[in-house]
Amino acid sequence: MCSLPVPQEPLRRVAVTGGTHGNEMSGVCLVQQWLRDPGELQRASFAAVPVLANPAATAACRRYVDCDLNRVFTSTLLTARAHPDDPYEVTRARELNQLLGPKASGRAFDFVLDLHNTTANMGTCLLVKTTHDIFALHMCHHLQLQNPELPFHVSLYQRPGEETYNMTSVAKNEIGLELGPQPQGVLRADLLTRMRALVAKVLDFIQLFNQGTAFPAFEMEAYRIVRSVDFPRTEAGDLAGTVHPQLQDRDFEPLRPGAPIFQMFSGEDVLYEGESTIYPIFINEAAYYEKGIAFFQTEKLTLSVPALPALAPTPTPGP
Repeated sequence: MCSLPVPQEPLRRVAVTGGTHGNEMSGVCLVQQWLRDPGELQRASFAAVPVLANPAATAACRRYVDCDLNRVFTSTLLTARAHPDDPYEVTRARELNQLLGPKASGRAFDFVLDLHNTTANMGTCLLVKTTHDIFALHMCHHLQLQNPELPFHVSLYQRPGEETYNMTSVAKNEIGLELGPQPQGVLRADLLTRMRALVAKVLDFIQLFNQGTAFPAFEMEAYRIVRSVDFPRTEAGDLAGTVHPQLQDRDFEPLRPGAPIFQMFSGEDVLYEGESTIYPIFINEAAYYEKGIAFFQTEKLTLSVPALPALAPTPTPGP
């Protein structure tokens, strides 16, 4: 597999962001705690910076104020001339781009971990850009090995030819963490505890890398997003049905041709008419109703990930 260049120097500038969506409470509450006491984010070779990404939406306990912050980190919006009528999230994206980026620049943060919750039954899901992100894939594999009791899934979110528009795209390396199911505006102790432990493992991995640890090649499964599927709708655009009970809560499970995917309000079933087995994710995610998405279709891949070599020793200054 083709890969992006792996880091050649220790990762010093690291951020952990929460509240990109202001009603996803695990990341919100953890970052608020770390802003008061960042001790958990300290490692020998770096100190991660906690960032509350969308403070206005967090204060209102809403996903966003004007538009989805995690959709506006495009080059066009980030570089456009500021205007007083710009949506709040566009203005905030430019601020975050200056803080953590600028995007695609040598001055960008070495790594950003963005914390999310989903109402879908996604369990523990790690979001990686593409199969080329070798550093991120090694981090995912390390987390899987460190937490064998948890069902982990890795989702590849960037589709061919599509510019990344999420907040972590401003950094040189990045991962998104999705934990669910958790209702919007609700905090669950089990998911909060799991997220806290996973953040610690991410930072531990970076510390190992900075110390010169090499990581061997491996194979892993990943799920690449292919397309989104909308709900059945009336001519006026209203819902005409909902996710079928046999599909509900079955994220990452195989969906075969002929299986039901929607149940119409009139009573009949809508069947999956594709020619191959797919793996739905974000099934019935509450935040995606407004986006016209009932679930995402993914394809399951087996990746052969090359080794992550140890960093070259830093030369000792002469006398």
